[in-house]
Amino acid sequence: MKLIKQIMLLSFILALAITACNRNSADQKQSDVRVIKGLYSFGPELKSFTDCDEGREYWVADSAKTLELAYSELNLEKPFPVYIEVEGHIIKSDSLTVSADFDSTLVVTKLIKITKEIPDGPCNQ
Repeated sequence: MKLIKQIMLLSFILALAITACNRNSADQKQSDVRVIKGLYSFGPELKSFTDCDEGREYWVADSAKTLELAYSELNLEKPFPVYIEVEGHIIKSDSLTVSADFDSTLVVTKLIKITKEIPDGPCNQ
């Protein structure tokens, strides 16, 4: 009987530890999502984003499936750059795909703003 209680206690502690570890990784993924502003260009074999603040260029993965649609609705000659504000996170690019030309990929989770007018500041230079 004493052995059964010890096994149950150990199982409970182990389950508690696993739950705590999983919660931290989910919180960490949420904290990686941020608002990013810059220039987006879309065209044949091109989905690039240039961060206005840092000047870095990224390949774009549109996980929300709204960015390319909104770009197409602007009726621009591709690949005309537009100003966007998006929620997303940066990941290392896959070396086996077209994005291999870029060190990192911007994964867009939410489109906040898209406009043909590029605002004054670091993006408009």
